[in-house]
Amino acid sequence: MVYLLYAGFRRKTDRRAALAAAVVGGETLVFVGNGFRCPLTPLAQRLGDTHGSVTDIYLPRWFAHNLPAIHVPLIVLAVALHRRNFRENRFKRGGYPTVSTHQPRTR
Repeated sequence: MVYLLYAGFRRKTDRRAALAAAVVGGETLVFVGNGFRCPLTPLAQRLGDTHGSVTDIYLPRWFAHNLPAIHVPLIVLAVALHRRNFRENRFKRGGYPTVSTHQPRTR
């Protein structure tokens, strides 16, 4: 996610950014497919955690609890940045401009 944002702000939409987007997208699909619950929760509960949480090991409780609410705006921002980059690159390569650039000739 960090690389996606970095690359988006630096206007670097390349294969590495596409790979990072695929990883973030895959993680998002797994999370959504598991009912908006971390797929590791059942494993943590089987191993003895009463809450089924593994994020409390390395993240503050408030941050771990709000991860989806924090990540969704970041994903939207990354998509917007790379969409902008695609549009700019398409225009530079001779794609169709969104605004007419036709200037009448004057003699």
